[in-house]
Amino acid sequence: QVQLVESGGGLVQAGGSLTLSCLASARPGAVGWYRQAPGKDRALIGSINSRGGTNYVDSVKGRFTITRDNAKNTVYLQMSSLTPEDTAVYYCNGGGTWHSTEYYQGEFWGQGTQVTVSS
Repeated sequence: QVQLVESGGGLVQAGGSLTLSCLASARPGAVGWYRQAPGKDRALIGSINSRGGTNYVDSVKGRFTITRDNAKNTVYLQMSSLTPEDTAVYYCNGGGTWHSTEYYQGEFWGQGTQVTVSS
């Protein structure tokens, strides 16, 4: 069992930046970052494999960057050029697998952290 704790959310103005952290209680393997906007389903926005390879959906490509520090069992989501459309609860998911840059959801979820972007 791996426990995940997200942090770093908050209120930011449009055009601003924010970095989220996902701290795992043990090596989480491949990790995916998801977000859930009000009234919408939770959706994958990017992922990172154990070796640092990443993949992103088009809507965040070039604005969001996922990195990891394996020594700290922490995965980061750096977000820049934020818009109100990025407002959501952000979740990290661990224990997933990677095949041909495709992330397959694992069983471990964090509690989520709210990101609100004001216009």
